[in-house]
Amino acid sequence: MKIKFENTLKTLEYFQSKNADSIFNTVMTYMPQDFRGTLIRQQRERSERNKQAEIDFLVKAGGSIRDRYALLWKQQMERRRQLAQLGSATGVFKTLVKYLVGVPQVLLDFIRQINDDDGPMEEQRQRYGPPLYRLTKMVLAIRLFLLLMWSRFDGRKLTTDELAILEQAVNVYTNEFERFITFMGEVFANSPFFISADEVGAADSRNDDYKEISIPAGKTHEVVLSVDSINSYIAWDFSLEQSKMKLDIGFSVEYTSSSGEKVLILPYRRCDSDQGNFCTCMAGTYKLIWDNSYSTFFRKALFYKVDCIPPVVEPTQQ
Repeated sequence: MKIKFENTLKTLEYFQSKNADSIFNTVMTYMPQDFRGTLIRQQRERSERNKQAEIDFLVKAGGSIRDRYALLWKQQMERRRQLAQLGSATGVFKTLVKYLVGVPQVLLDFIRQINDDDGPMEEQRQRYGPPLYRLTKMVLAIRLFLLLMWSRFDGRKLTTDELAILEQAVNVYTNEFERFITFMGEVFANSPFFISADEVGAADSRNDDYKEISIPAGKTHEVVLSVDSINSYIAWDFSLEQSKMKLDIGFSVEYTSSSGEKVLILPYRRCDSDQGNFCTCMAGTYKLIWDNSYSTFFRKALFYKVDCIPPVVEPTQQ
């Protein structure tokens, strides 16, 4: 019976994880297919690792299946709140939403309203909730039955009939619960409001937000970013205008603390293009420098974009 309950819990975990992945991947198809989308995915992966660490800590501390279920539920609600933030462009997601150029408003409305009282999730709850509530009542009855048997255990041994009733109830509950979860997975997988960018013709990468600048010979160009939070991502992508001559440009990244101390984050090197990112471990000012001071005659036409994406705020860990 213990194995049956543990397998049912694994089914629930898989259902929640698969749903979260499906919604996240749908939203991500609308993001520009460049380093920004990659960074958002990295932040989400870090968030999911933190959630798994919470579960592992609870298990090692001897938490019950009930405690573990409560934690999984809390984590699922956190994922939904983050999606709602994305749709309403509040909090950290202001940085992300401004890049959703050309995204159909219906998608943003859906993300914002998914948790509303009259939203799609509420419709699903009203339609499919009653059978799940009946299963909840059943597992509560099983729990009560176990408590009553345990309270009598010192006075007498459990009878074969009592154990048979318990085993039959567990079999019915676990089988029905897994069947219901499988069915709900199919409902979500075929939901009409989970449209992808391909279906609405919005999947093309939008790179029209690159900046272009001409750096004269003997000069440099700098981009200064003020970072308020650690674990923010600073990313860049640049290239020089194509020409018959093989041109390059110096590039480096430095950090300046509030006291004025400077630290070289990325050592100076010369190249014709580069793409990269790093996670900040200090708040302060970061400067990206393109150096053409060594050139005597040739200007450099630089195409670039730079971004600073703040971290997804995680709940306080125990």
